[in-house]
Amino acid sequence: MRVLGIDPGLTRCGVGVVEGVPGRPCKLIGYYVVYTDPDDDIALRLLHLDSSLAGLVAEHRPEAVAVERVFSQHNVRTVMGTAQASAVAMLSGARARLPVQTYTPSEVKAAVTGSGTAGKAQVTGMVTRLLGLDEPPRPADAADALALAICHVWRGGTRARLQAAAVSAAGGAQRAAARQAVARQTRKFREAQQAAAARQRRTAPGNRPGDNEGARR
Repeated sequence: MRVLGIDPGLTRCGVGVVEGVPGRPCKLIGYYVVYTDPDDDIALRLLHLDSSLAGLVAEHRPEAVAVERVFSQHNVRTVMGTAQASAVAMLSGARARLPVQTYTPSEVKAAVTGSGTAGKAQVTGMVTRLLGLDEPPRPADAADALALAICHVWRGGTRARLQAAAVSAAGGAQRAAARQAVARQTRKFREAQQAAAARQRRTAPGNRPGDNEGARR
């Protein structure tokens, strides 16, 4: 599975692409950082981010997009910019008709380092080791994006299989329920036919009360 991970940010947006399967080391495809100028108009910054991410999705053709979930921060201005960048990131995957999954920082840290409270240095170190790199990805935004992609390969693949199994089981249950409903309707129809036939026999000439008695007279 090829996954494109996005660490959303308005000034710096990290992007990392890896390939792999759950439980095995991933292969690095590439990593990038998209920059926007804080002095530019917000609309132009978001447009630049959107076009850059769309270009990377088209270039690498991932099978899924993983985005870090925005969480509450004390700096409202910062979290607003991150939320806007996150929306653009999710849109880049949805526009390409790709599955988009979000992960909290704790989920990513736990998947990569085994601890949901690991620091950035630990995450960067593990990403470097897991991908077999000679030096850590820089800046940290790129390392975080790669960690997101690795997290989705390892956790998202398992989650997708569980969801598929659940859908299959639900589909089987629905099909069984539909068969039972058809059987009930068929049984009711047959019972109605039998009741109608019985009524016809009772009201047919010769079967009505007194018909035979009149014939005897």
